[in-house]
Amino acid sequence: MADQHIVYNSRIFCTRWNGLEKGSIFDDALDDKEYEGNLIYLLKNATDFIKNNSKVRFAKEAQYRVDKPDYAERAITEAIVNALIHRDYIVLGSEIHIDMFDDRLEIASPGGMFGGGTIQEYDVYNIRSMRRNPVIADLFHRMKYMERRGSGLKKIISETEMLPGYKAEFKPKFSSTAMNFKVTFKNLNYAPNLNDLVSDQVSDQVSDQVSNQVSPKDITQSILEFCVIEKSKQEICSFVGYKNLTYFTRKYLKPLILNGQLKMTVPNKPNSKNQRYITTSNK
Repeated sequence: MADQHIVYNSRIFCTRWNGLEKGSIFDDALDDKEYEGNLIYLLKNATDFIKNNSKVRFAKEAQYRVDKPDYAERAITEAIVNALIHRDYIVLGSEIHIDMFDDRLEIASPGGMFGGGTIQEYDVYNIRSMRRNPVIADLFHRMKYMERRGSGLKKIISETEMLPGYKAEFKPKFSSTAMNFKVTFKNLNYAPNLNDLVSDQVSDQVSDQVSNQVSPKDITQSILEFCVIEKSKQEICSFVGYKNLTYFTRKYLKPLILNGQLKMTVPNKPNSKNQRYITTSNK
């Protein structure tokens, strides 16, 4: 708990991955941080990392709007607190890992269930409180970060259930082995097909209005001429005057790649942050 901490394993590694799976930290991570220090410092920075890499969409009602965050903030805090309190600090070279993907958030901590077995064997609504680190738990209770009643997992579920648009498939999942414990949150705003998002539909219309005086053939030719020297997707999109990157990719970039007129500089990792596009000899 002290600023001059002596526990080397008091660390949290946070990563926001580009896509649905892990990859290279150098090519596939949109954001990554490593925090080491006292437990309050870790709690604050871990929650801030998740907040900074999450979104809050909104839905308009007749006389008001409803905010729709990706995740329930209180549930996230509860999960991180549980990880800090119940993790095994004796495992050398270990740390808590927070991995954010497009569709989910995973919080994994060293050490399985303190009482033995796996969380899959328990009823999370009636699980008894067993603390691997009772001194830490007592201090967190005194600071009102936890209740010491075995209610942490139920709180994670109940707070998530209160989110606008919640459905049963978004219920947080708990899993453990003898070596680790993991909580998985589903992103309530994740849409595999971005065409389904109203915001994208509006942006599509705006983009078409901006370019309605230029033929698609002229735009395609401009892109090919611009990419004689490799360019990023954002550079190309801005060059032709589009603001909606998703719409631009669907309407122009992908067809050019499929036709062999453009190629990716990192073809094995389409979502790499180092991805660039260059005109081929087939233009």
